Amino acid sequence: MEQTLIYKEKEEFKDAHWVLKNASAKQFYEFSFDMEEFPNIKIQKIGNLEETGLSFENGKISGTPVTNNMYHLDVQFYHIQDQNQIETKKIQLFVNADPKDLWKNIPGDKNAVFYKPEEDSFKGSFSDKKIVVASKRGRSHAHEGKFREDDFAVNSVPLNWNIVSVSDGAGSAKAAREGSRLATTTINQFFNSQEVLNRIEDNISMLYNRQSSDEEKLEAQQKIINVLSESVVHVYHALEKIAAENELSLNDLHATLIFTLVKKFSFGYVILSFGVGDCPINLINTDFSEVKLLNQMDVGEFGGGTRFITMKEIFNEKIASRFRITCVEDFSYLVLMTDGIYDPKFTTESKLENTESWKAFFEDLAGNNDDRTKADFINDEKIDEELLIWSDFWSRGNHDDRTLAIIY
Repeated sequence: MEQTLIYKEKEEFKDAHWVLKNASAKQFYEFSFDMEEFPNIKIQKIGNLEETGLSFENGKISGTPVTNNMYHLDVQFYHIQDQNQIETKKIQLFVNADPKDLWKNIPGDKNAVFYKPEEDSFKGSFSDKKIVVASKRGRSHAHEGKFREDDFAVNSVPLNWNIVSVSDGAGSAKAAREGSRLATTTINQFFNSQEVLNRIEDNISMLYNRQSSDEEKLEAQQKIINVLSESVVHVYHALEKIAAENELSLNDLHATLIFTLVKKFSFGYVILSFGVGDCPINLINTDFSEVKLLNQMDVGEFGGGTRFITMKEIFNEKIASRFRITCVEDFSYLVLMTDGIYDPKFTTESKLENTESWKAFFEDLAGNNDDRTKADFINDEKIDEELLIWSDFWSRGNHDDRTLAIIY
């Protein structure tokens, strides 16, 4: 009777129809065997599993498969009352191709005018905090051997101010890659002036002086915005000059621009920000309970679509609304990004001030993603390299250039 029962339980296990969920090449995979119906059956090992790049332990297949294929696996098992008799059950595992492998990665022409490397990164100090930036060419450009059109610049400037700027060149503009490079370097150079920063600081002293009247504060605020306005007009003229020198139209240099100019004062961090286009600047407070969008976003048909720093019409009486003067005692993160990050990770503008969306974003950065890639903000010796690798994430339909700057 006992042998008959053992035989019956082994045959039932063999006959059970098991369908392993499909895996994807180069993506972490995990599958647990549900043995609840077979309490007396133990899986010893799984044959042919080594060639998949996966391993089996504690009733679970896990790992990252190397290549796409149909794998025929042998589940080797025994009955707990007949441990010397090893039986085999055959199952199949299908590993899908990594969609990334379907995209070509053609280098840009190094002899071309306005050549730009496919990727760039930076890490360093920023006021009394740290900064990391990664900028990566999108798959759509790589597939055709085109250039990265995003760009960024980070600088320490006089009087302990720091500036980071980010720009996204328009895909339809033939020299957008130079437009974005020039926009970021020019805005940073403008503030590399003690005279300019003194004008700002004089008015910050007035703005945050408790003795100042409301009228004085309003006047100080306007004077700061006047200096910031001068800076973006300066960028416009620099782009205009380069266009003329290279027999280009200004439209050929179309690029968005965002920047933050930051200094820590005795009363807190003053953050001066500007934005034109669809790239967000976000400030996250110390306990993640509040997220602020520090710039005006030009998105959607109601907003009139994307605007560029090369468009004369943005320099009108409404330009003041594009500037923000923010003062906080402290913050956990200050983040700037192009739409190559924003579109796949946030989808809509409404999520940019949603704390849960930002918590999910930083969990993603911490490794909670299909690729198990992460940027470690604690042990940050290689954070610039890590952020570049993370930036290569797969998102169906989102293959634009990606630039992400994080002050932490």
